[in-house]
Amino acid sequence: MRFLDSRVAQLAPYVPGEQPQTNDFIKLNTNESAYPPAPGVVEAVTAAAGRLQLYSDPTCRPLLAELGAYLEVPQDHVFVGNGSDEVLAFCFQGLMGQGVAYPDITYGFYPVFAQLYGLAAQVIPLREDLRIDLADYATAKGTIIFANPNAPTSLGLPAAAILELVTADPERLVIVDEAYVEFGGQSMVPYVKEHANLLVVGTFSKSWQLAGARLGYAVGQPLLINELNRVKFSFNPYSVNAMTMAGGIAALQAREYHRNCLEQTLAARSWTTRALEKMGFEVLPSQTNFLFVKHPAVSGAVLYPALKKRKILVRWFANPRIEDYLRITIGTQAEMEQLAAALQELID
Repeated sequence: MRFLDSRVAQLAPYVPGEQPQTNDFIKLNTNESAYPPAPGVVEAVTAAAGRLQLYSDPTCRPLLAELGAYLEVPQDHVFVGNGSDEVLAFCFQGLMGQGVAYPDITYGFYPVFAQLYGLAAQVIPLREDLRIDLADYATAKGTIIFANPNAPTSLGLPAAAILELVTADPERLVIVDEAYVEFGGQSMVPYVKEHANLLVVGTFSKSWQLAGARLGYAVGQPLLINELNRVKFSFNPYSVNAMTMAGGIAALQAREYHRNCLEQTLAARSWTTRALEKMGFEVLPSQTNFLFVKHPAVSGAVLYPALKKRKILVRWFANPRIEDYLRITIGTQAEMEQLAAALQELID
């Protein structure tokens, strides 16, 4: 098409997990929470909807204050956006002028954003055991970004190892994407006040039950936060709408509900791990709200469509290094029991 920019024409867009249009599926494919938002969230969102004739607060100050208090950092160390995807997009737009390095198997938006914004990208392979080895990044140029725990592998790195990378070159920015950190990872947020070259990105989509609200954040020193705001206010100052802002504040205030949902997810994860291992599956040690698994006799390429026929959605990636694996979101205990029963039938 003659109106299409050649760079856009060459893009391979990010492919999100399938969103079924009926309610008869067990949905274990997009790492959402199995639980509804805290009761106060719905009430807060409803109240905010009564003022939709007005623009939302572009500074997001009440949300920044609540999130900063939860994360134990000053308010000027926090940035919020329309989901962590928007936050990551702003990072790629504004903080990677010298290029970017990221793992070959990781969150699928990294290569898309690198291509979209014309960045020089160094793609660093995971080790044979599918782990990130930060020694491989010692000579990487430009900004380094990786998910910790990583997706889709579910494997995490200790904070001490990441700190070694951060301190090795104070002139090189390290961005740690912590979408799943509350399910067992070690957060780098406590270290941002001491390291100007560290930025942590998080989301409300997983452990806060707000995937549909679209709310993400970044934590870093004010210089980095100011640059993210420069990009945001050059694009859309109102990207966090009033209902999302109200829902985020209410979710942060419902700490006990948050902890209970985490506990139920971790208990279901432990049960599912044991059940699948008894069937002969290899289950990578997860620090996330999903499992990355493979069976020695039946590939993920076979299991994925067979489960879909049984109205169970999981995620399968057509990548030669991981095509034998399935990524399985942790749902409710009842959902995981139905998944286990279906898998047992398929491998027998």
